[in-house]
Amino acid sequence: MKNDMMNLEPKAIWKHFHSLTQIPRPSKKEERIIQFMKEFGESLGLETIVDKVGNVIIRKPATPGMENRVGIVLQGHLDMVPQKNSDKQHDFEKDPIETIIDGDWLKANGTTLGSDNGMGVAAAMAVLEDKNLVHGPIETLFTVDEESGMTGAFNLQPDFLKGDILLNMDSEDEGELYIGCAGGINGNFKFAYVEEKVPAGMKSYKISISGLKGGHSGLDIPLGRGNSCKITTRIIHHGILDHGMCLSSIDAGNMRNAIPREATAVVVLPEAETDKFNKCFTGLVEKITAELAVTEPDLAISFEPVAMPDHIMDIDAQNRMIKAVYGCPNGVMRMSDAMAGLVETSTNLSIVKSGKGEVKVICLLRSSVDSAKADLVAMMGSIFELAGAQVEFNGEYPGWKPNPDSAILKLMQEVYLQHYSKIPEIKAIHAGLECGILGAAYPNWDMISFGPTIRFPHSPDEKVNIPSVVKFYDYLLHTLKNVPVKK
Repeated sequence: MKNDMMNLEPKAIWKHFHSLTQIPRPSKKEERIIQFMKEFGESLGLETIVDKVGNVIIRKPATPGMENRVGIVLQGHLDMVPQKNSDKQHDFEKDPIETIIDGDWLKANGTTLGSDNGMGVAAAMAVLEDKNLVHGPIETLFTVDEESGMTGAFNLQPDFLKGDILLNMDSEDEGELYIGCAGGINGNFKFAYVEEKVPAGMKSYKISISGLKGGHSGLDIPLGRGNSCKITTRIIHHGILDHGMCLSSIDAGNMRNAIPREATAVVVLPEAETDKFNKCFTGLVEKITAELAVTEPDLAISFEPVAMPDHIMDIDAQNRMIKAVYGCPNGVMRMSDAMAGLVETSTNLSIVKSGKGEVKVICLLRSSVDSAKADLVAMMGSIFELAGAQVEFNGEYPGWKPNPDSAILKLMQEVYLQHYSKIPEIKAIHAGLECGILGAAYPNWDMISFGPTIRFPHSPDEKVNIPSVVKFYDYLLHTLKNVPVKK
C-alpha cells in the first residue's frame, strides 16, 4: 500500500499524507500528531510554535523578492473522525490507516481515511518543505479537535498570527471556492432511569441496525440517508406501545458530527407477545427498507434472541425517553432562500446511549441563520424538557458570512480562469468550517476555503479523488505566486 501511494502525483503531497496515515489522530487524542508536526517544522529550520491547546504554527519566510506580498495563513486541522465498519478490527488510538488505491480514488480498508483534513495538512507541509516555490510570507496553522468541538479554533490567541489572508484547505470539491458556512451547536439531553429486575415470563432479544451509509452530518444531511437512532427507536416504540416490550439498553451512533450508521438495543418481551411482535417486526422492516431502498440498499435490521439482561429501565423513564427520541426532529429543516440547493438549517440525531442509570441523547444543530438556529434550539429544548430530560446546549460556534467582494476570492477566480479556462463555482457550505471562529478572532482576515474532491467523509466509505489532488495543489501554488503586494 505504501509504495502505491508514494508513487502518486504530486509526490510532495502524497508522501506527507502517507506519514499522516501512520500516526493515530482521532479527535482529542492528537498528542502524537502534534509532536510530529512540531518536529517536522523544526527539522526544516523554521520557527515552530505549539500553543497552550496544541495548535501548531510554523512560519516560512518569503522567497527573495516576495517580501512585500500580503502574508498568507495556510490552515487545516490535525484530527480525524474515527469511524469503522462493525466487522473491522481497528484501534484508532494505536493502529495506522490501511489505504487502498481504487482507480482514481484513494480510500481506506473499512475505516475512515483521514483525508478530511489530512489532504489540507499534507499540502501545507509540502509548501513548507519545498525550497523552490515562489511565495510571500507564509504561516501554517494546524488546529486540533476540529471534528469534536473546534477546541483549537476557539482557543487561538488573537494577534498571534501575522498574515491577512486565510486559505482554509478543508473543503471537499475541487473547482469550488467556499465563502461561507453554517454555525452549529450541540444539544445534550439526559434521562435518568432506575435499573429494575426483569419481570417473570419474559424473553430477551437484541435489535441490530447495520449497513447504513452514514456520512457527514452537514454535507450529507440533504441526501436523506437512514439514521440508526431513529430506526431503532421507531421499532422499540411500536414494541412498547402494542406488545409490552421493555428496554434494557441501547447503543446507537458514536460521533456528534456523523450520521449514525449502526445501533443495537437489548429488549425483553412477554412470552405471549413474541409471535405477535415477530409479525409486527417483519412488517416494520419491510416498510423501513422500502422507504430507504434507494438511499440505503444495504440496510440490515435483525431481531435475535440473546442472554437475559440483568435489568430493564424503569417504565416511566423508558417511555419518556423513547417518545422524545422517536419524536425528535432529524434532517433538513429548511433550505436556503439566498443560495439555491444549500441547506439553511438542519439537525442530526447523533447518539443515543444508555449506561449506569442514564441515557445520553446528543444532537448537532446547524444553521447559516442565527435566528433559525436559536429557534431550533428552543424547539429541541421544548421537546426534551416536556419529556423530563436534563437539557444542555453547548459548543456553539458561529457561521461565516459570505463576502462576495473578497479580494482573495477575486484573485483566485482570476487564477483559476487563467490556468484552467473556467471560473470556479462560488458556494457556501452546510458544515462547520473553522473560518467562522477564526474570523471572529482575526476580523482583518480575508478568507476562502477550497480543497480536492473528497466523498463520504466521516464514514468508512471516505475517499479522495487522486486527479483532483494534482489540480488542487497546482492551484494552491499558482495562488501563492500571485498574492498581491501589501498596500
